[in-house]
Amino acid sequence: MALLCALSGGVVSAGEEADANVNTDSLWHAITTSRPLLDMRLRSEWVDQQGIQEEAVAVTLRGRIGFETGTAWHTSLLADADLIGALDPDYNSTINGKTQFPVVADPAGSEINRLQITNTAIPGTKVVLGRQRIVLDDQRFMGNVGWRQNEQTFDALRITNGSLRNFTLDVAYISQVNRVFSSESPVGRYTGDTYIVNGTLKTSIGNLTGFAYLLDFDEAPTDSSRTIGLRLTGERDAGKVKLAYVLSYAAQQDYAANPLSYSDDYGLAELVGTWHGFGLGAGIELLQGDGVKGFTAPLGTLHKFQGWADKFLTTPPNGIEDRYATVSYNIKGVARLNAVGATVVYHAFDAERGAADYGSEVDLQLQTSWSHFTALAKLADYDAHAWATDTRKYWLQVEYVW
Repeated sequence: MALLCALSGGVVSAGEEADANVNTDSLWHAITTSRPLLDMRLRSEWVDQQGIQEEAVAVTLRGRIGFETGTAWHTSLLADADLIGALDPDYNSTINGKTQFPVVADPAGSEINRLQITNTAIPGTKVVLGRQRIVLDDQRFMGNVGWRQNEQTFDALRITNGSLRNFTLDVAYISQVNRVFSSESPVGRYTGDTYIVNGTLKTSIGNLTGFAYLLDFDEAPTDSSRTIGLRLTGERDAGKVKLAYVLSYAAQQDYAANPLSYSDDYGLAELVGTWHGFGLGAGIELLQGDGVKGFTAPLGTLHKFQGWADKFLTTPPNGIEDRYATVSYNIKGVARLNAVGATVVYHAFDAERGAADYGSEVDLQLQTSWSHFTALAKLADYDAHAWATDTRKYWLQVEYVW
């Protein structure tokens, strides 16, 4: 692991304050209040991609096992490791050489996932040092890519402070990004001096977040960038309908040793209404491109955006305009199930610069949960026009978390 670091965010909770009379300044307290971490995920992923000879069939099992200690002297330790097995390996994992199949970025292997020390000695402040998970806002710019079997983690020093009323500041220094492709991949680790600043103010119209992400990657200098932006999220009642809205804008430029000189903008507007479990939403997301380089977000959970078929993990040089609509239904307490949910998403993609039609995509998902189990069935169907190739993906997944 490169420089261990992470000042992880969080404010001392009311529950922690209530335990102030408990003697936590002992190793025995840390040991006796420790807890195990266990996460088992079995997934089947099928991919049919035009232009590639074979269909991919990836059946993978991920076991994540670890522990988190209780606190001693305001300090705790968390560690977990991943073991990923390919039960049906007919897919291109990006490192197994099976290029006759489409890519499913879940390589088999094992590695340390997280190894972090957390300290809350400073009032209203949490400091995390080590290999850790960092998830900010909607994960558009900073996320753990939790959809993949090997999640993205960061060797970082992270500090979150909430001592000011209605304001939370989250800052981090990242020396290494541990990407989903594993340490065996030539692009599995990004090193460099990356700085993250994210501050959120609670206002009467919603949460207003300002952010600055200065990314410096030795292994991928053309993705080194400086991104500065604002984000507003809020909710309002309109009769029996609850409206949720998101507005975001960011400006990006080349940074550090990036050999390119570029300047691209980002914009997002989304509105979602919910009523008795039904949801209806629409939005537009714009990522500019100058004909050479498109707006980039290499540390985001990109699977959440621009379609689950993952055709736009790299923004086209002429940018992209994604107009989308969602329909959902969620209900709790069905039979013995905790919850059942269904989601349909439609995307229409166009070039942001010029008039190219990048096609469309339909995404479907059915999900349910019971006790410690969750299960889902999922489909992504991308219809290419002037970009990429027709691609259809199916998933079946069961996960146990304890």
